[in-house]
Order: sequence, then structure tokens, then C-alpha cells
Amino acid sequence: MGVITNARTSTAFSDAGPRSLPLTLWLGLPLLALLALLTPLRAAAQSQPAVEVAQAAEPAPASGPEPTTAAPEAGELVPADGTPVPAPAETPATPPTGEPPASISPESLTPAKPDEPRVLVSEVVVQGLEGHPERERLELAVYDAMVVRPGSRVTRSELQTDLSAIYASGWFSDVRIQPVDGPLGVQVVVIATANPVLQKVEFEAAKVKLPPAVLADTFAADYGRTLNLNTLQSRMQELQKWYSDQGYSLARVTGPNRVSPDGTVLLTVREGTVEGVEVQFLNKEGSATNDKDEPIRGKTKPWVVSREISIKPGETFNRRNLEDDIKRLYGTGLFGDIKVTLRPVPAKPGEVVIVLGIVEQSSGSLSGGLGYSQSQGVFGQIQLQDSNLLGRAWDLGVNFTYGQFGGLADISFTDPWIKGDAYRTAFRARVFLSRDVPQIFQSQNNGNINTVSDFYKAPGTNVAYNINNNNNPESKTFRSVSEAESQSPNNSWFDYEGNSVAIQRAGGNIQFVRPLNGGNPFKRALWSVVLGLSAQEVTPMNFTGANRRFGVSTNNFDGSDAPVDDVICIAFNCARSNQLLALRVAATRNNLNDPRNPTSGSFLSVGTEQYVSVGPDSPTFNRLRASYSYFIPVNWLKFYKGCRPKPGETPDCKQTLAFQFSAGTNIGDLPPYEAFCVGGSNSVRGYADCDMGVGRSFGEATIEYRFPLFSIVSGELFVDGGTTFGSQSGVPGNPGSLLDKPGSGFSVGTGLIVTTPVGPLRLEVASEGFTGDWRFNLGVGWKF
Repeated sequence: MGVITNARTSTAFSDAGPRSLPLTLWLGLPLLALLALLTPLRAAAQSQPAVEVAQAAEPAPASGPEPTTAAPEAGELVPADGTPVPAPAETPATPPTGEPPASISPESLTPAKPDEPRVLVSEVVVQGLEGHPERERLELAVYDAMVVRPGSRVTRSELQTDLSAIYASGWFSDVRIQPVDGPLGVQVVVIATANPVLQKVEFEAAKVKLPPAVLADTFAADYGRTLNLNTLQSRMQELQKWYSDQGYSLARVTGPNRVSPDGTVLLTVREGTVEGVEVQFLNKEGSATNDKDEPIRGKTKPWVVSREISIKPGETFNRRNLEDDIKRLYGTGLFGDIKVTLRPVPAKPGEVVIVLGIVEQSSGSLSGGLGYSQSQGVFGQIQLQDSNLLGRAWDLGVNFTYGQFGGLADISFTDPWIKGDAYRTAFRARVFLSRDVPQIFQSQNNGNINTVSDFYKAPGTNVAYNINNNNNPESKTFRSVSEAESQSPNNSWFDYEGNSVAIQRAGGNIQFVRPLNGGNPFKRALWSVVLGLSAQEVTPMNFTGANRRFGVSTNNFDGSDAPVDDVICIAFNCARSNQLLALRVAATRNNLNDPRNPTSGSFLSVGTEQYVSVGPDSPTFNRLRASYSYFIPVNWLKFYKGCRPKPGETPDCKQTLAFQFSAGTNIGDLPPYEAFCVGGSNSVRGYADCDMGVGRSFGEATIEYRFPLFSIVSGELFVDGGTTFGSQSGVPGNPGSLLDKPGSGFSVGTGLIVTTPVGPLRLEVASEGFTGDWRFNLGVGWKF
């Protein structure tokens, strides 16, 4: 038995005074006076039976262990023999002798009334914890919870308050307070039953998302110690936080449902289950019905929406997964707004229906504009597009472009996700007819390769003569090359026309693109593979559409003759047209943090195209190409305020040091128009398109520093370098060398990038080496 006194010792300490004083002092008048005072108190005690204040165990803020069946009702006063006593209609301030005390109902647990009788407490004793391994700790918990102290005068309401405080400590499953009359006052006996020693925590459900290791770590410090219901609630909050951190925002951890005597605690987890997903189309005002109170009928097929939702019926609701699903829906470009509603299922607590309110965007568009490119000059463009054909998210586009030097007509079709494919495979197809002036046969300052309508090369000759000029060995002009050949077969002849060389392509291609997601269409896959097939017919011609198989460099042509090697074949095998059939295999690895304006991560692209011959004028060759970009986040220049965050603010500074490396080569019978071009706004920017070199192989490198200036304006500093690795002579006809293209070089420059709704617009100025020859570029999007 533990006893608390004024000195907080383990033995009873009464009001008799210090034991070290002489005994004779207690036999005198003070003793007689004390006995005189105690006599009426003893009489009153004998006339009133001893009572016991008992209360069943109450749970902590959630729910605690069930009360013991032997415990009296909460707050009930019972006689010492345990028989409940009915309360009288009115309890007098001083109960008459022999009248039983009134019971205290739960509603009466209020502060003591001024006229409530008080009794003197001589000592406080704790019982019921004998033999408990944590007896001292639990006794101190009782004492610390109580306000009543020996020597104080208390009421039954104050004892009831202490009883509640002991329960609130969380250590006990049953507590009773029994006042016992003694010669020196009332002895308050607290009979406490401690909670069991915690041995195990279990969940009512057989399977939960919470890993066993998390549960074990949460309660590791509590196992083997007396269960405290307050601590249990704190641990349950930690489990609740784990669910919230993992995105299970509907999960609720409650309990304990049961606390077994062996120390096993049973908890309940309702993780929140999705019963289904519903698609509801809304108008632009957000209403699900029209003016006639009819449901809005959307153009998009419901399965186009639902296939982007990773959460399936019967699965646990996860906020993060739903947010990713919504991002994917926005990424389709079909929807202007998406409203999410979680509708509870009345008959199934803990289950919800995800209702997606979809506001569709207009999918059809007709656009046009003007532009400029070196291959087509000034051009106009008209484009008709439907990005949600038949409501299946198919993209169909028809494009017409016509310019100074050529034109383009093409029809493209894209299915971003073949229906029913678990890998999210996309299909793309395109048919086209184009005509342009390849920059392979052009130079900014060193002449061009112009068309020759016919050419005859005599063996062993070094000079070819223009049949339209009489400055030749025959001193006359000819009506045709065949006439010149027949009259002077020992000389080489050509019919100079003087138009720029144009290339017409007619054909189409198909390709399949599959992310390597392991069959999980919602998994962000770093790798994607491409398998494609293309077929086209390539025809060299002049501006009027007449077939032209040959061309001559203007650098060494004076109007009458030119070196015979300066007259070259435009097509493979000097044919009137070439047929190209190719199988393409490629792979990409995308680890960029932002596909539009990356500041960290990398992007790798490798691919090969195998062209196979389908006739005498159809070449066989292989093209290999690879590109790698790498971005390092930095914060060097701090022009933009987002790069100078105040304490507590999140930085908003899209600043990076970027690197790009590209290389490629062609192996086999290469047509001249399929050679690699080096130089231009997407290559080495200090050079005009294809003005650095024309090679069978190439390599390029760029270092670029990007930094924000204002909210929509960024700056850049860059260095570009490129080379053909000396492979210009490996291109049939050697057009690069004929036009005095250097084959390698570098450029330095700077630029501004303005963010617009159609993408970044890029205005740059770059030098050709350190020559001081500056070139301006205008483009759409970053270079890489």
C-alpha cells in the first residue's frame, strides 16, 4: 500500500505531531482538547456509513478499453458493502443520522457548491498496484493527478474531479476512491487497476497499406511497458500522419476497439475505398445540364477519360495518384477544366465515388500565317486540325505551305494511345508532298550549285563546256548536249540552266512509339522505343517542275566552261528519281525535370535507319545518329527577383548550365541530298543553314547558360562548335567542298527568349568564330 502525506513519504503521517517530542507533552491539556474535538466527529462517523466513490474506466479522446464488469456505474456512490443506494429527492447539507448518502450522477460532476459539506483528509493511500513492475511510477502518476492533499478539507465533488484526473492520465483501466473515517480525519483510499503491459498492436482488417515495419517502429518504445491511452492516441496520430504523407487522405485510424489482458491492442483502419469513377460533362459555366435540363453530352468518349485514371474500383483512394491522373488528363490537351468530387456511398461507410466534371475544349482549329526559311523563302501556311477526332483523342491535321522556293502539303494522323494497349503505345502516320531548295546545294557567300538540264562526260577530260556559249573548241553553240556529243565526242558538254536545285519528295511513313513502362500505362517511363517504316520517291527538279539530274557549282563557272568535276549528280546514280524505303529503330531516355524549360536532368536519343534497295535507282545505306543533353541547375546571375528569395520564400529561378552533344554517320550508297548539314539556327548558330559543312558524318557540341531576366523573358550565353570530321569528300559530288564550306568551326553568341502561349520565341545573335561576322536567328523554342 502506498501512502502519501504532507511530506510525500511512504508511511502514514497523521496530525498527531512530530514523534520526537516528549510523550508527556501529549498527555496534557492539548491531548484533552483534541479528544474533546474528536468525540463529536467520531459520533458523526458512526451515524453515517463509509462510502466509496467509483467510476468505470473512461476512454481517452478516441475510445479506450471497456470498463470492468465489477465496477459500479460512473460517479456512483456506494456503501462499503457495494450495494447501490438510491438517491433521495433532495440531499440536505448535513445528512441526518442513519440516512444513506445521495448518489452522484454524471450530470452532477460540477465544481463543489458553497454549501457542500467538507471533510478533513488525514492521508491519501493508493492500493491495487502491489506486485506491479512499475508500481512506483504508477503511484506517482496517481499522486500527480490529484489535487487533494493530507490536511485539506474536500468535498465529494472535488474527489470526483480527482478521480477523472487520474483516468485522464491514461494509465488505468479502473479507478475507485473510497473515503474511510479515521480517528484523525478521513483517509482517502485510491484503488487503481493499471492497464496491461503493451505486448502487441494489431489491426482489425486483415490487410492494410501500412507496412508492418512502420507499425513496429511506431510502438517500439512502448512495448514491454504499461499501456498509456494518451500515448496510444499519440501513436495513432503518427500512423494517421503516415497515411496522409503517402497520399491516403481518406484513411482514418481509430480505436482501441479492444485491449486484451495479455497486452494486445486492437485498432481499426478505414483506408477509404473507391467504389467507382464517373465521368460527368459540364458546360463552360460548370453546369451538368443544358437549358432544357438535359445532361450535357460530351464529344469525348468516356473511356478516353477513364483510361487516364489509375485508381480502379475496389482500390484504396490515394490523393497523389488522383492528382497525377488529373495532370495526365490536362496533358491530353482535350479539356479546359476538370472538377473532382468525392461522393460518399451512403450504405458503405468509408467508400467513395470519384466524379470527374469535365469541361471540354474546342478540338477543331483553322489557322494560318506567314514565315520565312532558307529552304522556302517567305511562305504562307494554312493548317486545319482536329485534336479529338470522333471523340477518340485522335489528332488529324492537314497542312498547306507555299513559299518562294517550294511548298508542302501533308496529312498527319496520331493516336496517342492505341485503345486497349496496356503499354500505352502510340501510332503515327503521315503522307506528304514537298518541294524545297536543299541547303546542301546552297551557300551564303560562296556560290550555289545550279541546275544543268543535261550533261555528257567524255573520258579523260578535265573541263566541261556550256553548249549555250560559243567559247569552246567548236566555237559555236549547240541546241542540245546530244548534238554537241555527236559533233565533238572527245569533249565534255553540259546545258547550263541556272536555276536553284529543288528536291521533291512524295511518300509517307508510319511509326509506333512505346514507353518501356513494364505494362503499367501510368508509370513514368524513362525509356521509349520507336519502330517506323517510311517510303518516298525523291525527284530532283527546277522551279518549273522539270526533272533535272545534274548541277554545277557557280564558283568556277565563268559562263562558258567549268571543271568537269564541278558538274555533279543531284540524285543517286544520276537517276531521274530515287526510291527510298527505310526501317527506323530509335530509343530515347528522358529524365528532364521540365519538358519545356528544363533546368536539371538529361535527355538521350539514339537511332538508326536502314534503307534497302527496291530497284536500280534505290540506294542501300544506313544512317546512325545520337544526341545527348545534360542540364545542371545553377544560380549565378540574380537579375530576376525569384533568384533572390527572402527568408522563408521558395526560390523561383529557372537557371541552368546546359550541354549538348550530337553525332551521326552514314554508311553505304549515300544520295547527296541525304548528307548531314552543319550550321544554322539549330546547329552552329553563327553560320547560315548548312554553311559550315556537308558531310557523310558530323559532330556538334554546345555549352549554354540560361538565366531569367523577367517573368517571361530569359537570357542565354552560348558557345557552339561543329565538324564534319573531314567527311565532306565522302559525299557524292562533294558539294560542301565545291561551295567552299569549311567543314568545321565554332560560334559564340547571346540571345533573348520570350515565353508566349505558343511556346518560347528565340532571338539570337552569334558570330562566325571570332571574325566579327554576326548573324541573327529567330526561332521557336529552345535549341535543345
